[in-house]
Amino acid sequence: MHSMSPDQQYLRPVENLPQVPNETNPILAAKDVNKAYGPVTVLQGINVNFVAGEIHAIVGENGAGKSTLMKILSGIVEPSLGQVLYEGKPVETGNLRGMENLGIRLIHQELNLAEDLSVLENLFLGEEQTWGPFLDEARMRGKGREVLAKVGADVDLDAPIHDLRVSEKQLVEIAKAIAQRVTVLILDEPTASLTQRETERLFQIIESFAKDGVAILYVSHRLEEVKRLAHRITILRDGRLVTTQKAADLSPSEIVRLMVGRNLQDLFPKKISPEKQKIVLEVRNLSVPSHVKDASFTLGKGEILGFAGLIGAGRTELWEAILGLRKAAAGAIFKDGLRSQFTNYSDALQRLRAVYLSEDRKGKGLVVSFDAQTNYSLLGLKRFGSWFIDQRKERNAFREAIEQFQIKVTDRSMPVSRLSGGNQQKVLLAKILGLDPEIIVFDEPTRGIDVGTKVQIYHLIASMAAQGRACVVISSELLEIIGLCHRVIVMRSSRIVASLDGSAINEDEIMLYATGVKSPQSFSSP
Repeated sequence: MHSMSPDQQYLRPVENLPQVPNETNPILAAKDVNKAYGPVTVLQGINVNFVAGEIHAIVGENGAGKSTLMKILSGIVEPSLGQVLYEGKPVETGNLRGMENLGIRLIHQELNLAEDLSVLENLFLGEEQTWGPFLDEARMRGKGREVLAKVGADVDLDAPIHDLRVSEKQLVEIAKAIAQRVTVLILDEPTASLTQRETERLFQIIESFAKDGVAILYVSHRLEEVKRLAHRITILRDGRLVTTQKAADLSPSEIVRLMVGRNLQDLFPKKISPEKQKIVLEVRNLSVPSHVKDASFTLGKGEILGFAGLIGAGRTELWEAILGLRKAAAGAIFKDGLRSQFTNYSDALQRLRAVYLSEDRKGKGLVVSFDAQTNYSLLGLKRFGSWFIDQRKERNAFREAIEQFQIKVTDRSMPVSRLSGGNQQKVLLAKILGLDPEIIVFDEPTRGIDVGTKVQIYHLIASMAAQGRACVVISSELLEIIGLCHRVIVMRSSRIVASLDGSAINEDEIMLYATGVKSPQSFSSP
């Protein structure tokens, strides 16, 4: 088996690339759009149009202006200058309801559902169907089942949203958007929480909508998705439009170069394996009901250990059990050769000196209503005083973190929810490193983050390993696992099926084990 080149792996797996629809009559357009927040200009002179039946990808680093442009086009935000045109005519900007009446629908990257309401109530929230003065529940149920089936969501209409998995919530969000009239569908990182099967189903939905004449605006950091779907690609950098070209005319390497000024091959730091590796953590025969069966492995000082596998294989649940976030049914954990036992994360943090960077940074990693400095300080308040916080010491420490992690914070008092995804992740990294951990577990560390910020995070992880910290990377992005990790554990159906190193760390080998094409390796008990 052999590895594909960076460009080859992004080739669309169909014979013919998408053909660009007629561009002469765009359904939606931005004309000389500018947007500034106080002295900070986030968009400048944007001219771009979107055509019915076209899948138009918008790419760029975090901070390039993608989300702001999407919010302007969907009516959430009003531009400082410029116009939005619908079918060639100017429309009122900053009017969400007006845009929705035109059929323009935005699906946010961060889920926007009412957690305590049912699936049915969320699907028609604000758009309830009535029969005279009464709610027409029968009609809504029929329509609800129809749109859920269309997106492949097998969920109960009466189930509260908070009982659903993240991937199911994402599908409900998409179903909600298409439950009403749609002329323009804007999708912001829609596959971030979807399995491979759900992602492919979404692609089929997107392509069917495009064939029916809907204009699709597709924002994604995943270049394989962009090349798979898009007719045209618009690239933004620092609030300016760099280019709009046919997708067939741009290679992934060229897209990255236009986005960030570097080549795809330069994403990862040079991989240097640790010498005379000391085992800092050993896991023996660990089982977690319904999630993990008989898992055994070791983790070395200065090692970057990858965990690969399809979503649902048990990777996250395994590490949640190791770190006291989930109850294990059996097994043993050894730290520096000594058996450790604990029942909560706080205990694990102290005894293992281990920290966990959750894949759900907003739900589990940050308090999004707090500012970045407060979030940075929360886990380690003892560093800044016993009874009272030494605010000067706290400010100085956060200033150093801003410089070390290159965090872009224009106003330190604003809530962290207003930072880009990449800067939120950097705040979270600074927060956990303030505890001086020996073991760091990164769960999907670059989910929803642009290429430029990914490079920074990859170098940060490599530098942590070089300092002697043991690093674990759980990731669904094969390029990330292959480019960064010294050794890779592959999981399938709740079990560890392979441990790969050296030249065996490649796309083919990982996927053969992850999909069950190759039989599991035999492992002797440590």
